[in-house]
Amino acid sequence: MNILVTGANGQLGNEMRKVAIDSKDNYIFTDVAELDITDKEAVRAIVKDNDVKAIVNCAAYTNVDKAETDADFAEKLNAGAVRNLAEAIKENDGVLIHVSTDYVFGGSLGNTPRTEEEPVNPTGVYGLTKLHGEQAVAESGCKALIFRTAWLYSEYGKNFVKTMLQLTATKPQLKVVFDQVGTPTYALDLANAIFDILENRKYEGNEGIYHFSNEGVCSWYDFTKMIAEYSGQTECDIQPCHSDEFPSPVVRPSYSVLDKTKIKKTFGIRVPYWTSSLKTCIKNLKE
Repeated sequence: MNILVTGANGQLGNEMRKVAIDSKDNYIFTDVAELDITDKEAVRAIVKDNDVKAIVNCAAYTNVDKAETDADFAEKLNAGAVRNLAEAIKENDGVLIHVSTDYVFGGSLGNTPRTEEEPVNPTGVYGLTKLHGEQAVAESGCKALIFRTAWLYSEYGKNFVKTMLQLTATKPQLKVVFDQVGTPTYALDLANAIFDILENRKYEGNEGIYHFSNEGVCSWYDFTKMIAEYSGQTECDIQPCHSDEFPSPVVRPSYSVLDKTKIKKTFGIRVPYWTSSLKTCIKNLKE
């Protein structure tokens, strides 16, 4: 089977490159230089010419703050491009694996882990455009699995872990918010889950929305404390603070823990605990 991966130079795309090395399938990795997914005809052509039967969409506009002033392009990439992928794969009778976000729950209240059935309520442009992407998939009628994830990090690109590694190594003191709670997600763990579902054709008959993050719960403050501890950078004085000490154009989710019951039951996936995966990533970065 020919599988197209978009956004292959990003965090998740790079992890997909790693896990797919020994696949029985043929993976076609593209980023914007090889394929502009906002170009409908270009997407249709690559799917048809290569007889693509599965697409893993790792491409997205993810700059949450900048999206507020760049709404048109965020919508184009997070919704319009997703519609192009969905319609193209439907024409070729294949399946779309699309990655979405906890930000679709932006304004939701309460401290119970979010299920796939919970009403969505995005508060900013980023969350809204990602929700529009989910809706575009549904409206296309294509076979699809949507994976909502949160707090993604890896050895690649810009992310919270790499930023905090740099800051804790160079700053005498840091303030980090403790009133936003969720679960970090190691991109390699998500890539492994997607790969297993594709490689073993587990997607057949299991279309729908699924939640995936690592197990456990922490605040950004807790996350930072563990990053410093596991990297051996304990000289920095890390202090908790409130979100309002760091004004932002976007109201970020205060509680965005994702309930992973559905994905674990459906696909038999074992999800690693967040500290175990963080240790692995930091070890890889240091090597």
